[in-house]
Amino acid sequence: MSSDALAIRKVLVILEPADSGLGVANLQVLGAVTALRQHLTLECDLVLCDSSIAQQQAALLVAQVKQVLYPEAMPDSLAETLAPWLAKLADAYDYILIASSSFGKNLLPRLAALLDTQPISDVIAFDSATRFKRPVYAGSAIASVTTEQTKKLLTIRTSAFPAAATGSSIVTSSIATASITTSTAQLVSIAGPATQHLSRVISEEKAVLERPELASARVVVSGGRGLQSKDNFGLVYRLADKLGAAVGASRAAVDAGFVANDMQVGQTGKVVAPELYIAVGISGAVQHLAGMSESRVVVAINNDPDAPIFQVADYGLVGDLFDVLPELIERL
Repeated sequence: MSSDALAIRKVLVILEPADSGLGVANLQVLGAVTALRQHLTLECDLVLCDSSIAQQQAALLVAQVKQVLYPEAMPDSLAETLAPWLAKLADAYDYILIASSSFGKNLLPRLAALLDTQPISDVIAFDSATRFKRPVYAGSAIASVTTEQTKKLLTIRTSAFPAAATGSSIVTSSIATASITTSTAQLVSIAGPATQHLSRVISEEKAVLERPELASARVVVSGGRGLQSKDNFGLVYRLADKLGAAVGASRAAVDAGFVANDMQVGQTGKVVAPELYIAVGISGAVQHLAGMSESRVVVAINNDPDAPIFQVADYGLVGDLFDVLPELIERL
């Protein structure tokens, strides 16, 4: 191992707020830290961006974490509030990592501007401590990017890394007010960000999901324009219900008004990497493939044998989806 690899580098993982526990995306960013450890000796800290006690507890269970930093008070979790606060915190770190989610994509460019550092987005692999792989041209090619910047700001394509393992026990002290230690990590209270007046939260509504969350589901059924109408998209919901799957859609289906835009999978939508991805009536435009090509098994149902989706499918069924889906649903 080189002398550079033996030198200890400090990593700060910015945890995005999660509805429960640490959050799948955050665990996958920590999986990326594990991959980076193959090239460096790392000391890893985590910082929370809200006051969630549940996330504090979950963070303390992550292996090979030195400190879990949490704010004493948090006015809100807006990027305008968090960026100046995190910029001061980042001074002590060599690597800053965050999920390549809407939260991370909103926050990291602001942080990079304050630090006068060029960020590197959508990292999917580490060739070395300074050389990273990221998809370009909607996933049609993979670029290797080298940086000599002393401070490296990275967003992580979470679907490219397995979630980090967590422990099973925790100290049951009053963690909201005191710094405590577990077998691996120390919980440390730090001053929170200052209130800003550039923007403010007027109201917040959380969607209640009846199905698994799309970005982290094990099985995803997606529908495209081939379904022809919003009513026909019900076939996709019925198949998803049978499989306990999340439901996604192509941009064409979203633009046609079949489903809400938060269900879009693709370059300008969500990136998924389930164990099973079923594409129904989706042609397979390159923009859609960019969002699902990392799925472990892809099944395509389309009446056009020349549809590009079949080029990435492990199993393809050429047929009329209005005949195929009812029969498939009945047999499941």
